Amino acid sequence: MQLELLNEQGQATAKVDAPDTVFARDYNEALVHQIVVAYQANARQGTRAQKDRGQVKHSTKKPFRQKGTGRARAGMTSSPLWRGGGRIFPNTPNENFAHKVNKKMYRAGMAAILSQLARDGRLAVVDSISVEAPKTKLLAQKFKAMGLDSVMVIADQVDENLFLASRNLANALVVEPRYVDPLSLVFYKKVLVTKGAIDQLKEMFA
Repeated sequence: MQLELLNEQGQATAKVDAPDTVFARDYNEALVHQIVVAYQANARQGTRAQKDRGQVKHSTKKPFRQKGTGRARAGMTSSPLWRGGGRIFPNTPNENFAHKVNKKMYRAGMAAILSQLARDGRLAVVDSISVEAPKTKLLAQKFKAMGLDSVMVIADQVDENLFLASRNLANALVVEPRYVDPLSLVFYKKVLVTKGAIDQLKEMFA
């Protein structure tokens, strides 16, 4: 598989060889959907809580007499059928939303995403990316010169200047290969990979 090599103006100047095991895999929509959903589910904290009928504040007095009113019989105002009553199946703080994904499936799904991005022209290679100072303005100007308004950069090394300059950009994400996630790959319009990161991605997902 050959990927476009972009210069600092965002123009393709050459082709770079990339491993077919990572950038030329068949697209498996069901598998990609599974790992994206699992990634989102595993990010949930599960700290929400609701009260059942024994935990809500209420009186134990019978609201009205059993018969003769024409209404359905009621024993307590804490009934889940009443407004302000407890929940029948309340959410608890110890809920577990985790989805299990096998390592082999995860690697195959990530390779499928990268391959589809390459086929769609949404993935390209750059020699390297850096800024002289930890200034968001400098990195924003660099992306603007390349014609990128939504971009994810996978760099083999992210120094302090690059990290500080990128963290306040709303439509940009700069990460090392070990922090690449399926949701970000799908979300950003363009993905840039440095030459040094290609070998790391091959080691992780091939």
